[in-house]
Amino acid sequence: MSDRESQSLGRILALVLRHAPEKFGVDMDINGWVNTRELSEAISNQRRHYHWLRGWHFEAIANSDEKGRYQVEGEMIRATYGHSIELELDLPTDDIPDALYWPCEPDEVPTILEFGITAGDRQHVHLSKTIEKAMEAGHVRIDRPAIIEVDTTRAIADGNTIFRAGKSVFLTTDMPSDYLYQVESDDPVITDIVARWEAEEEE
Repeated sequence: MSDRESQSLGRILALVLRHAPEKFGVDMDINGWVNTRELSEAISNQRRHYHWLRGWHFEAIANSDEKGRYQVEGEMIRATYGHSIELELDLPTDDIPDALYWPCEPDEVPTILEFGITAGDRQHVHLSKTIEKAMEAGHVRIDRPAIIEVDTTRAIADGNTIFRAGKSVFLTTDMPSDYLYQVESDDPVITDIVARWEAEEEE
């Protein structure tokens, strides 16, 4: 499987497992699992150039994904986060770091610190393991994201549930303002990342 084929299949996987399994006629259970054999047959039937596709190819894609976006158990596969469809994700809730991070527009910070973080059009709020990962996630849509720190120790103690999803991604339904703090823009991690972005932009 070439890099181009792997990337193309990755986009199809994201579509099927996160947003629209019905587009390929795939059966998905309430926890987001689909059968890899059925998925490979459905894709190869609609996209003839994937006639060679087999279920084990998805395991290879999942195992090589640095973000841990997919989980494979036997002949079943699912996305671990990023869903727009309603599911009951039975993800683990142990080994949650003491703090997690969330990116936002700088002018949104006062509102978030007052009212909390909500999932919006997604099923879950996506939190990052480190400031750097949150900056990277936010930079996809925000030029210079602000970073909110979540005091997960207190949040969990007060009954909020946080799930481990990908290797550096954690999920929750929403996060009240009581546990939120802004990471200052002069934090060394943030200033180093911004300096790197500025250098790249000048090249």
